Amino acid sequence: MSQQLVVTAIGTDRTGIVSRLARLVTDCNCNITDSRMAIFGGEFTFIMLLSGDPAAISRIEHLLPALGVELDLTTMTKRTGSHQPKAVAAHYVLEYSGPDRVGTLGAITGLLASRQVYIGSLQSQSKTGADGQSIMHTMMTLELPQGEPAAQIEADISSLLQQMNLTGTFHAQT
Repeated sequence: MSQQLVVTAIGTDRTGIVSRLARLVTDCNCNITDSRMAIFGGEFTFIMLLSGDPAAISRIEHLLPALGVELDLTTMTKRTGSHQPKAVAAHYVLEYSGPDRVGTLGAITGLLASRQVYIGSLQSQSKTGADGQSIMHTMMTLELPQGEPAAQIEADISSLLQQMNLTGTFHAQT
């Protein structure tokens, strides 16, 4: 019976980290079924969903901490089950940009949570504009629950974006 394990690794960015982690996964006879990697400042971040038989998963849990120490990474593992899809009426993309201010993401995700909208993915990045001001750009994939009218959610989001001096779009995912 296949089991699943979420693995995270964070540390100073340098060449070869992904290769070493992937080699450990292969050596333990596990499979990487999903993964994400990003660089935040000078820090490397990697998250993987692994699958394997119970012995393989146990072996990764046992060997990963030593590799983490060798590579100067903070690592963490958590066993998990398969993702159970929810009843979803529609898939949407919310994308917005504007001045980078404290609390923006919290306000927008708070509105989504109050409407039971599930965030499937989120990417947000701040950059310095030509005028020296910090500008944020965020993109989210959303799953609207059945019974929640997309037009009302769009109106609520548009209103909030306007209040926060942000520009954005909310459209069905194709």
